[in-house]
Amino acid sequence: MGRTGIAVLLIAVLVGGLALAVWLAVEREREYQQLLQNGDAALASDQTDAAVEAYSGALALKGDSMIAFLRRGEAYRKRGDLGNALRDLRMASRLDPAAERPAELLGDVNYSLERYGKAAESYRQFVDLDERNPKVLYKLALALFRGGDPRGAVDALHKALALDERQAETHYLLGLCLASQKQTTAAMQAFEQATRLSPGLIAPREALAGLYEGLGRPRDAIAQLEAIAALEPNRPERQVAVAQAYARTGRADVAVGILGRATERYPDNAVVYLALGRVWLDTAEPRRDRVALRKAIEAIEPLTRGARASSEALALYGRALMLSGDLAAAAAALQQSVDQLPVSPATLLMLADVSERLGRLGAARVALDRWAAVTSESGPARAGVLERLGDICQRQGDDREAVRAWRKATDGSPLPALFVKLASVELGLGDVGAARATIARGLERNPGHATLVALQRRLQ
Repeated sequence: MGRTGIAVLLIAVLVGGLALAVWLAVEREREYQQLLQNGDAALASDQTDAAVEAYSGALALKGDSMIAFLRRGEAYRKRGDLGNALRDLRMASRLDPAAERPAELLGDVNYSLERYGKAAESYRQFVDLDERNPKVLYKLALALFRGGDPRGAVDALHKALALDERQAETHYLLGLCLASQKQTTAAMQAFEQATRLSPGLIAPREALAGLYEGLGRPRDAIAQLEAIAALEPNRPERQVAVAQAYARTGRADVAVGILGRATERYPDNAVVYLALGRVWLDTAEPRRDRVALRKAIEAIEPLTRGARASSEALALYGRALMLSGDLAAAAAALQQSVDQLPVSPATLLMLADVSERLGRLGAARVALDRWAAVTSESGPARAGVLERLGDICQRQGDDREAVRAWRKATDGSPLPALFVKLASVELGLGDVGAARATIARGLERNPGHATLVALQRRLQ
């Protein structure tokens, strides 16, 4: 074969190879596009496993495809596989930092993982690319608020409202942010605007009811609670909330009427009967009203039967029995209440009262000990309970435990009688140094107190 023939052959081979390469590239692109379409169709019909498989196939053909990483990340997120979603969305964002969708989805995934700081970073990346998207500005504000930055959230919400002021949820979140910063008036205005824009939205009405109550506007609070009850007529707890609000204003008659109608509609609902019993008991207690007390017991007693009786029902029943004079039954009910978790400090104090009146000093001491362990209360109230605990210990002949309780009590009480009592028992135990220190502390708080001065002279 001559030189010309060889050249022609080489050219033919090169052209054939080039044509094959072009064909393969076209075929590869066609297969890649088909896999993307298959993934999109599967994702649209919630077939997330098939979508992930299709997008993975697309990435096998084109490993630097931002679109494939983005859509596979969306599929993982929809499937609930947030770890893999995070990985793919990060890759999509790195491949195209100017793309908005990966940034938004990264924020959504981080928010779902309660990584609010990271979510805010991703939403900020989106906002840097498009600052006129109120939806993402709202998401940014929500992440900042949940992450403990309500001030930053307010700034984002103002920007969102400047773009679209008709979004009730945005006004509601603004109200929450302002309320957390003690800007009560501004928060109230935001919640009110949210209810005007979306009258059926429950959350801002609940927030308004709480604010109105705190501001001494009970009628406005009741109006919101009644609106909520009208919006959710099949939830008996909404009727209970309205009745309790009326009861707090002294309108027990209205509260009883509301709860009475609720018991007719929900004859097996414990929450309604418990609220009714509480209203009757609160009515009976200050006036020693026997009729109201009987009605309270009638409402509460059925709720205390059986192993599923709640701690709250047992405590309320014990309080009613205590008021009726049946101390032994009251003690039994209150003991059952505090045997359940969580323990109510107020119930422990009632149990201590009843037990002491029955002469059961051991039970009273245990109740007061538990109160001191579970409550975070400080100051004079805590000091009073601890002094009482020390008194019971002394009555039982346990002076050392009495001293321990009284010493703790003196941290929150300036009363000279407590210091006198403590110093006297310390002297009786032979602890002169402790007695001298107790007298000195008592005189610091009560200079010139005659008994403390006399004790000090006696020691000198």
